[in-house]
Amino acid sequence: MQHSREVANLCAIMATELGLNVKQAKRAGLLHDIGKVWPEELEKPHAIVGMELAQKYKEHAIVCNAIGAHHDEIEMTSILSPIVQSCDAISGARPGARREVMEQYIKRLKELEELAMSFEGVEKCYAIQAGRELRVIVDAEKATDERAGQLSFDISQKIERDMQYPGQIKVTVIREMRSVAFAK
Repeated sequence: MQHSREVANLCAIMATELGLNVKQAKRAGLLHDIGKVWPEELEKPHAIVGMELAQKYKEHAIVCNAIGAHHDEIEMTSILSPIVQSCDAISGARPGARREVMEQYIKRLKELEELAMSFEGVEKCYAIQAGRELRVIVDAEKATDERAGQLSFDISQKIERDMQYPGQIKVTVIREMRSVAFAK
């Protein structure tokens, strides 16, 4: 419910900025996942079930389309549909949005960093952007530029094989060489 309220508020903000019907936008955002709570229809995607429920109860056609199209199951026919889809993605992308408890979130970030640290030449590693990016710092004396490039690929492949994660993770390997001299 918290997610649906958040999507509704985000939709209202976007609709206000675009000069659209704010009440319709808020209603579509609030109802976009209503198909998830309908137990009779287990065979259909929740967006379609939600759209059919909204149609059954004579919801406005624009709201129905926004509900049905928010996961691209049907074609979008109004500007409100991509707004609901975008707001759903924004709300769902933040840490904790998908019932992920903080301990699990932190554990996943640590596992991501530990995975990268297992590679030879890696000095430090930081999971940033809510775990959507992994910054890996390598020892410039132990890893060439070519090796750094290969490391980013190897680490990304190991993440794909060994971990479960939402979306995608960008692996950035940083190799920095510093030369310092003093003029007296």
